[in-house]
Amino acid sequence: MFTYKSLLTTLCFTYFLYSNYYNLDIYLLNTLFAIMAIALLFVLNKKELFLSGFFISVLWFWWVGYSFVYYDLIFLIPIVIIGIGLVYGTLFYLIGLRNNIVYRMTAIFLLSFISPFGFNWFKIELLFINSYLGTSKLEFMAILLSICLFLHYKEKYKRESVLVFLISMITLCFLNSSQKEVISKPKLEIIQYNTNIKQEEKWDRNNRRKIVLENLQAIQNAIENQKDLIILPETAFPLVLNKNSNINNELLELSSKIAILTGSLFQKDGLYYNSTYLYEQGERKVAHKVVLVPFGESVPLPEKIKHFINDLFYNGAKDYETADEPTTFTIKGIKFRSSICYESTTDAIYKNLDTPYVIVISNNAWFTPSIQPNLQRLLLKYYKNKYNLYYFNTTNY
Repeated sequence: MFTYKSLLTTLCFTYFLYSNYYNLDIYLLNTLFAIMAIALLFVLNKKELFLSGFFISVLWFWWVGYSFVYYDLIFLIPIVIIGIGLVYGTLFYLIGLRNNIVYRMTAIFLLSFISPFGFNWFKIELLFINSYLGTSKLEFMAILLSICLFLHYKEKYKRESVLVFLISMITLCFLNSSQKEVISKPKLEIIQYNTNIKQEEKWDRNNRRKIVLENLQAIQNAIENQKDLIILPETAFPLVLNKNSNINNELLELSSKIAILTGSLFQKDGLYYNSTYLYEQGERKVAHKVVLVPFGESVPLPEKIKHFINDLFYNGAKDYETADEPTTFTIKGIKFRSSICYESTTDAIYKNLDTPYVIVISNNAWFTPSIQPNLQRLLLKYYKNKYNLYYFNTTNY
Protein backbone atom coordinates (compact mmCIF):
# COMPACT_ATOMS: atom_id res chain seq x y z
CA MET A 1 0.00 0.00 0.00
CA PHE A 2 1.33 3.44 -0.99
CA THR A 3 1.28 5.24 2.36
CA TYR A 4 1.72 8.94 3.07
CA LYS A 5 5.29 8.18 4.20
CA SER A 6 6.08 6.60 0.81
CA LEU A 7 4.54 9.61 -0.93
CA LEU A 8 6.51 12.04 1.23
CA THR A 9 9.74 10.12 0.59
CA THR A 10 9.12 10.16 -3.16
CA LEU A 11 8.45 13.90 -3.14
CA CYS A 12 11.54 14.64 -1.04
CA PHE A 13 13.74 12.54 -3.34
CA THR A 14 12.51 14.25 -6.51
CA TYR A 15 12.10 17.84 -5.34
CA PHE A 16 15.66 18.94 -6.20
CA LEU A 17 15.37 17.61 -9.76
CA TYR A 18 12.03 19.16 -10.69
CA SER A 19 12.76 22.44 -8.93
CA ASN A 20 15.87 22.64 -11.13
CA TYR A 21 13.82 21.77 -14.22
CA TYR A 22 11.45 24.65 -13.50
CA ASN A 23 14.33 26.95 -12.53
CA LEU A 24 13.09 27.23 -8.93
CA ASP A 25 16.21 26.16 -7.05
CA ILE A 26 16.21 27.33 -3.44
CA TYR A 27 19.21 25.98 -1.53
CA LEU A 28 17.52 26.02 1.85
CA LEU A 29 14.54 24.00 0.62
CA ASN A 30 16.81 21.60 -1.27
CA THR A 31 18.81 21.07 1.93
CA LEU A 32 15.76 20.45 4.10
CA PHE A 33 14.04 18.11 1.62
CA ALA A 34 17.25 16.14 1.06
CA ILE A 35 17.77 15.61 4.80
CA MET A 36 14.12 14.56 5.18
CA ALA A 37 14.45 12.14 2.27
CA ILE A 38 17.41 10.36 3.84
CA ALA A 39 15.85 10.36 7.32
CA LEU A 40 12.67 8.73 6.02
CA LEU A 41 14.69 5.76 4.74
CA PHE A 42 15.42 4.90 8.37
CA VAL A 43 11.75 4.70 9.38
CA LEU A 44 9.88 3.18 6.41
CA ASN A 45 9.01 -0.52 6.41
CA LYS A 46 10.03 -2.86 3.59
CA LYS A 47 6.88 -2.42 1.50
CA GLU A 48 6.97 1.36 1.87
CA LEU A 49 10.63 1.37 0.85
CA PHE A 50 9.90 -0.75 -2.22
CA LEU A 51 7.11 1.57 -3.35
CA SER A 52 9.23 4.64 -2.66
CA GLY A 53 12.14 3.24 -4.69
CA PHE A 54 9.79 2.28 -7.51
CA PHE A 55 8.19 5.71 -7.88
CA ILE A 56 11.40 7.68 -7.21
CA SER A 57 13.18 5.87 -10.05
CA VAL A 58 10.19 6.32 -12.37
CA LEU A 59 10.15 10.07 -11.69
CA TRP A 60 13.91 10.27 -12.22
CA PHE A 61 14.12 8.05 -15.32
CA TRP A 62 10.74 7.99 -17.10
CA TRP A 63 12.48 9.50 -20.14
CA VAL A 64 14.84 6.53 -20.70
CA GLY A 65 12.39 4.79 -23.02
CA TYR A 66 12.18 7.80 -25.34
CA SER A 67 15.02 6.50 -27.50
CA PHE A 68 13.00 3.40 -28.43
CA VAL A 69 10.73 5.63 -30.50
CA TYR A 70 13.53 5.93 -33.06
CA TYR A 71 13.88 2.14 -33.31
CA ASP A 72 10.11 1.64 -33.83
CA LEU A 73 9.96 -0.05 -30.43
CA ILE A 74 7.39 2.19 -28.75
CA PHE A 75 5.74 -0.83 -27.13
CA LEU A 76 8.88 -1.29 -24.99
CA ILE A 77 8.57 2.11 -23.29
CA PRO A 78 6.15 1.09 -20.49
CA ILE A 79 8.06 -2.18 -20.03
CA VAL A 80 11.33 -0.27 -19.58
CA ILE A 81 9.76 2.18 -17.11
CA ILE A 82 8.26 -0.62 -15.03
CA GLY A 83 11.54 -2.56 -15.21
CA ILE A 84 13.50 0.41 -13.89
CA GLY A 85 10.97 0.85 -11.10
CA LEU A 86 11.23 -2.81 -10.09
CA VAL A 87 15.05 -2.70 -10.00
CA TYR A 88 15.23 0.35 -7.74
CA GLY A 89 12.21 -0.74 -5.76
CA THR A 90 14.11 -3.94 -4.93
CA LEU A 91 17.25 -2.00 -3.97
CA PHE A 92 15.22 0.19 -1.61
CA TYR A 93 13.46 -2.91 -0.27
CA LEU A 94 16.86 -4.30 0.76
CA ILE A 95 17.37 -1.26 3.00
CA GLY A 96 14.41 -2.40 5.08
CA LEU A 97 15.41 -6.05 5.48
CA ARG A 98 16.41 -5.31 9.06
CA ASN A 99 14.93 -2.70 11.35
CA ASN A 100 18.38 -1.92 12.71
CA ILE A 101 19.64 1.63 12.44
CA VAL A 102 23.28 0.66 11.80
CA TYR A 103 22.25 -1.86 9.13
CA ARG A 104 20.10 0.76 7.40
CA MET A 105 22.84 3.38 7.50
CA THR A 106 25.24 0.88 5.92
CA ALA A 107 22.68 -0.19 3.30
CA ILE A 108 21.92 3.41 2.31
CA PHE A 109 25.62 4.20 2.00
CA LEU A 110 26.22 1.09 -0.12
CA LEU A 111 23.30 2.09 -2.36
CA SER A 112 25.36 5.12 -3.40
CA PHE A 113 27.87 2.74 -5.05
CA ILE A 114 25.40 0.55 -6.97
CA SER A 115 24.93 1.03 -10.74
CA PRO A 116 22.47 -1.53 -12.17
CA PHE A 117 23.65 -2.72 -15.61
CA GLY A 118 26.33 -0.02 -15.53
CA PHE A 119 23.76 2.79 -15.42
CA ASN A 120 25.03 5.12 -12.69
CA TRP A 121 22.70 8.11 -12.89
CA PHE A 122 20.96 7.29 -9.63
CA LYS A 123 23.32 8.92 -7.17
CA ILE A 124 21.68 9.31 -3.80
CA GLU A 125 24.17 12.08 -2.90
CA LEU A 126 22.82 14.11 -5.82
CA LEU A 127 19.98 15.23 -3.56
CA PHE A 128 22.49 17.65 -2.00
CA ILE A 129 23.95 19.04 -5.25
CA ASN A 130 22.13 22.39 -5.06
CA SER A 131 22.05 22.57 -1.30
CA TYR A 132 24.27 23.87 1.48
CA LEU A 133 25.67 20.38 2.08
CA GLY A 134 28.34 18.57 0.08
CA THR A 135 28.11 15.55 -2.21
CA SER A 136 31.37 13.69 -1.55
CA LYS A 137 31.22 10.17 -0.14
CA LEU A 138 32.83 11.37 3.09
CA GLU A 139 30.29 14.16 3.51
CA PHE A 140 27.45 11.80 2.67
CA MET A 141 28.63 9.36 5.32
CA ALA A 142 28.81 12.24 7.84
CA ILE A 143 25.22 13.22 6.97
CA LEU A 144 24.08 9.62 7.39
CA LEU A 145 25.87 9.29 10.71
CA SER A 146 24.36 12.55 12.00
CA ILE A 147 20.84 11.45 11.04
CA CYS A 148 21.47 7.99 12.49
CA LEU A 149 22.63 9.36 15.87
CA PHE A 150 19.75 11.85 16.01
CA LEU A 151 17.12 9.17 15.37
CA HIS A 152 18.73 6.80 17.86
CA TYR A 153 18.94 9.27 20.76
CA LYS A 154 16.01 11.63 20.08
CA GLU A 155 13.67 9.87 22.51
CA LYS A 156 16.11 9.64 25.41
CA TYR A 157 17.95 12.95 24.88
CA LYS A 158 15.52 15.06 22.87
CA ARG A 159 17.03 18.56 23.29
CA GLU A 160 20.61 17.37 23.26
CA SER A 161 20.13 15.25 20.13
CA VAL A 162 18.46 18.15 18.28
CA LEU A 163 21.28 20.50 19.30
CA VAL A 164 24.02 18.06 18.28
CA PHE A 165 22.27 17.39 14.96
CA LEU A 166 21.98 21.11 14.18
CA ILE A 167 25.61 21.73 15.09
CA SER A 168 26.74 18.85 12.88
CA MET A 169 24.68 20.12 9.92
CA ILE A 170 25.95 23.69 10.33
CA THR A 171 29.52 22.37 10.54
CA LEU A 172 29.06 20.33 7.36
CA CYS A 173 27.57 23.37 5.60
CA PHE A 174 30.56 25.46 6.63
CA LEU A 175 33.05 22.84 5.48
CA ASN A 176 31.26 22.51 2.14
CA SER A 177 31.35 26.26 1.49
CA SER A 178 34.99 26.66 2.54
CA GLN A 179 36.47 23.90 0.38
CA LYS A 180 35.40 25.19 -3.02
CA GLU A 181 38.18 26.31 -5.35
CA VAL A 182 37.43 28.35 -8.46
CA ILE A 183 39.13 27.24 -11.69
CA SER A 184 39.85 30.15 -14.00
CA LYS A 185 38.80 29.99 -17.63
CA PRO A 186 41.59 29.10 -20.10
CA LYS A 187 42.99 32.00 -22.07
CA LEU A 188 41.41 31.01 -25.35
CA GLU A 189 38.58 32.49 -27.35
CA ILE A 190 36.18 29.55 -27.44
CA ILE A 191 32.77 29.36 -29.08
CA GLN A 192 30.35 26.55 -28.24
CA TYR A 193 28.06 25.90 -31.18
CA ASN A 194 24.86 24.40 -29.75
CA THR A 195 22.29 23.04 -32.18
CA ASN A 196 18.58 22.17 -32.11
CA ILE A 197 18.06 19.33 -34.57
CA LYS A 198 15.35 16.79 -33.82
CA GLN A 199 16.58 13.23 -33.57
CA GLU A 200 14.31 11.99 -36.36
CA GLU A 201 15.75 14.69 -38.65
CA LYS A 202 19.39 14.37 -37.64
CA TRP A 203 20.06 11.03 -39.37
CA ASP A 204 17.72 11.56 -42.31
CA ARG A 205 19.96 11.47 -45.38
CA ASN A 206 17.82 14.19 -46.99
CA ASN A 207 18.94 16.60 -44.24
CA ARG A 208 22.63 15.70 -44.26
CA ARG A 209 23.80 18.33 -46.73
CA LYS A 210 21.90 21.09 -44.91
CA ILE A 211 23.36 20.07 -41.52
CA VAL A 212 26.91 19.89 -42.90
CA LEU A 213 26.60 23.31 -44.55
CA GLU A 214 25.27 24.85 -41.32
CA ASN A 215 28.22 23.40 -39.40
CA LEU A 216 30.71 24.76 -41.93
CA GLN A 217 29.00 28.17 -41.80
CA ALA A 218 29.27 28.20 -38.01
CA ILE A 219 33.00 27.49 -38.34
CA GLN A 220 33.38 30.33 -40.87
CA ASN A 221 31.55 32.70 -38.52
CA ALA A 222 33.87 31.70 -35.68
CA ILE A 223 36.89 32.41 -37.90
CA GLU A 224 35.51 35.84 -38.80
CA ASN A 225 35.01 36.55 -35.09
CA GLN A 226 38.67 35.58 -34.49
CA LYS A 227 37.96 32.64 -32.19
CA ASP A 228 40.68 30.16 -31.29
CA LEU A 229 38.45 27.10 -30.94
CA ILE A 230 34.95 26.07 -31.95
CA ILE A 231 33.26 23.12 -30.24
CA LEU A 232 30.40 21.34 -32.04
CA PRO A 233 28.07 18.74 -30.42
CA GLU A 234 28.15 14.95 -30.42
CA THR A 235 27.62 13.57 -33.95
CA ALA A 236 27.34 17.13 -35.24
CA PHE A 237 28.31 15.59 -38.57
CA PRO A 238 25.76 12.72 -38.82
CA LEU A 239 27.94 10.40 -40.87
CA VAL A 240 31.17 8.39 -40.72
CA LEU A 241 33.50 11.37 -40.91
CA ASN A 242 36.78 9.53 -41.45
CA LYS A 243 35.26 7.93 -44.57
CA ASN A 244 34.13 11.24 -46.09
CA SER A 245 37.22 12.73 -47.73
CA ASN A 246 35.50 15.91 -48.98
CA ILE A 247 34.33 17.09 -45.55
CA ASN A 248 37.56 15.88 -43.93
CA ASN A 249 39.70 17.88 -46.36
CA GLU A 250 37.59 21.00 -45.87
CA LEU A 251 37.87 20.76 -42.07
CA LEU A 252 41.62 20.22 -42.34
CA GLU A 253 41.90 23.34 -44.51
CA LEU A 254 39.77 25.43 -42.13
CA SER A 255 41.84 24.22 -39.17
CA SER A 256 44.75 26.42 -40.28
CA LYS A 257 42.59 29.36 -39.11
CA ILE A 258 40.79 27.87 -36.10
CA ALA A 259 40.89 24.68 -34.02
CA ILE A 260 37.75 22.60 -34.66
CA LEU A 261 36.42 19.97 -32.27
CA THR A 262 33.38 18.03 -33.38
CA GLY A 263 31.55 14.77 -32.86
CA SER A 264 30.93 12.15 -35.53
CA LEU A 265 31.14 8.42 -36.13
CA PHE A 266 34.41 6.63 -36.90
CA GLN A 267 34.73 3.35 -38.76
CA LYS A 268 37.69 1.00 -39.01
CA ASP A 269 37.84 -2.68 -40.00
CA GLY A 270 34.04 -2.90 -39.96
CA LEU A 271 33.85 -1.61 -36.37
CA TYR A 272 32.11 1.63 -35.41
CA TYR A 273 33.01 4.19 -32.74
CA ASN A 274 31.26 7.23 -31.35
CA SER A 275 34.10 9.71 -31.55
CA THR A 276 35.41 13.23 -31.10
CA TYR A 277 37.51 14.71 -33.92
CA LEU A 278 40.02 17.50 -33.39
CA TYR A 279 41.25 19.44 -36.42
CA GLU A 280 44.12 21.84 -35.76
CA GLN A 281 46.80 23.29 -38.03
CA GLY A 282 46.06 20.86 -40.84
CA GLU A 283 46.17 17.77 -38.62
CA ARG A 284 43.44 15.46 -37.36
CA LYS A 285 43.27 13.61 -34.05
CA VAL A 286 40.47 11.31 -32.92
CA ALA A 287 39.26 10.32 -29.44
CA HIS A 288 36.90 7.35 -29.20
CA LYS A 289 34.29 7.03 -26.50
CA VAL A 290 35.43 5.04 -23.46
CA VAL A 291 32.09 4.37 -21.73
CA LEU A 292 29.01 3.46 -23.76
CA VAL A 293 25.37 4.11 -22.83
CA PRO A 294 23.86 0.89 -21.41
CA PHE A 295 21.19 -0.49 -23.80
CA GLY A 296 21.72 2.55 -26.02
CA GLU A 297 25.20 2.00 -27.46
CA SER A 298 25.90 -1.37 -25.89
CA VAL A 299 24.01 -4.22 -24.25
CA PRO A 300 25.67 -4.91 -20.86
CA LEU A 301 24.78 -8.60 -20.77
CA PRO A 302 26.56 -11.88 -21.58
CA GLU A 303 27.48 -12.34 -25.26
CA LYS A 304 24.72 -14.81 -26.20
CA ILE A 305 22.00 -12.66 -24.64
CA LYS A 306 23.57 -9.53 -26.13
CA HIS A 307 23.47 -10.99 -29.66
CA PHE A 308 19.90 -12.18 -29.14
CA ILE A 309 18.74 -8.70 -28.06
CA ASN A 310 20.61 -6.99 -30.91
CA ASP A 311 19.09 -9.39 -33.43
CA LEU A 312 15.60 -9.12 -31.97
CA PHE A 313 15.36 -5.37 -31.39
CA TYR A 314 18.18 -3.66 -33.33
CA ASN A 315 18.11 -5.56 -36.65
CA GLY A 316 21.37 -7.34 -35.84
CA ALA A 317 23.33 -4.13 -35.24
CA LYS A 318 26.54 -4.51 -33.23
CA ASP A 319 27.51 -2.56 -30.14
CA TYR A 320 29.82 0.39 -30.64
CA GLU A 321 33.48 -0.19 -29.87
CA THR A 322 35.37 1.71 -27.17
CA ALA A 323 38.84 3.06 -26.51
CA ASP A 324 40.88 1.58 -23.67
CA GLU A 325 41.82 4.93 -22.17
CA PRO A 326 40.36 8.46 -22.18
CA THR A 327 42.01 11.06 -24.41
CA THR A 328 43.45 14.44 -23.52
CA PHE A 329 43.78 16.86 -26.43
CA THR A 330 46.30 19.70 -26.38
CA ILE A 331 44.71 22.69 -28.12
CA LYS A 332 46.72 25.89 -28.57
CA GLY A 333 49.05 24.64 -25.83
CA ILE A 334 46.25 23.94 -23.29
CA LYS A 335 45.14 20.45 -22.29
CA PHE A 336 41.47 19.42 -22.49
CA ARG A 337 40.06 16.03 -21.50
CA SER A 338 37.70 14.82 -24.22
CA SER A 339 34.34 13.36 -23.23
CA ILE A 340 31.12 12.40 -25.00
CA CYS A 341 27.77 12.75 -23.24
CA TYR A 342 27.08 9.82 -20.87
CA GLU A 343 30.72 9.01 -20.16
CA SER A 344 31.23 12.51 -18.72
CA THR A 345 29.09 11.35 -15.80
CA THR A 346 31.32 8.36 -15.00
CA ASP A 347 34.58 8.13 -13.07
CA ALA A 348 36.25 6.20 -15.91
CA ILE A 349 36.59 9.28 -18.13
CA TYR A 350 38.57 11.08 -15.42
CA LYS A 351 41.19 8.36 -15.11
CA ASN A 352 44.75 9.76 -15.05
CA LEU A 353 43.31 13.26 -15.33
CA ASP A 354 46.03 15.81 -16.10
CA THR A 355 43.93 18.95 -16.61
CA PRO A 356 40.96 20.68 -14.96
CA TYR A 357 39.45 21.47 -18.37
CA VAL A 358 36.92 19.02 -19.81
CA ILE A 359 35.10 19.27 -23.12
CA VAL A 360 31.76 17.45 -23.12
CA ILE A 361 29.86 17.07 -26.37
CA SER A 362 26.30 15.75 -26.14
CA ASN A 363 23.22 14.92 -28.17
CA ASN A 364 20.21 15.20 -25.88
CA ALA A 365 17.72 15.07 -28.75
CA TRP A 366 17.24 11.36 -27.96
CA PHE A 367 15.42 12.30 -24.75
CA THR A 368 13.86 15.73 -25.22
CA PRO A 369 11.57 17.21 -24.15
CA SER A 370 12.22 15.77 -20.68
CA ILE A 371 14.18 16.31 -17.47
CA GLN A 372 17.15 14.36 -18.91
CA PRO A 373 19.28 17.43 -19.82
CA ASN A 374 18.72 18.84 -16.32
CA LEU A 375 19.72 15.58 -14.65
CA GLN A 376 22.81 15.40 -16.83
CA ARG A 377 23.75 18.96 -15.94
CA LEU A 378 23.34 18.23 -12.22
CA LEU A 379 25.52 15.14 -12.59
CA LEU A 380 28.17 17.22 -14.35
CA LYS A 381 28.09 19.59 -11.40
CA TYR A 382 28.58 16.58 -9.12
CA TYR A 383 31.73 15.54 -11.00
CA LYS A 384 32.88 19.14 -11.27
CA ASN A 385 32.86 19.32 -7.47
CA LYS A 386 34.42 15.88 -7.11
CA TYR A 387 37.39 16.50 -9.42
CA ASN A 388 37.54 20.30 -9.34
CA LEU A 389 36.83 20.77 -13.05
CA TYR A 390 35.92 23.44 -15.58
CA TYR A 391 33.46 22.17 -18.21
CA PHE A 392 32.74 23.17 -21.77
CA ASN A 393 29.47 21.38 -22.58
CA THR A 394 28.20 21.74 -26.13
CA THR A 395 25.00 19.94 -27.02
CA ASN A 396 22.29 19.30 -29.55
CA TYR A 397 19.07 20.11 -27.67
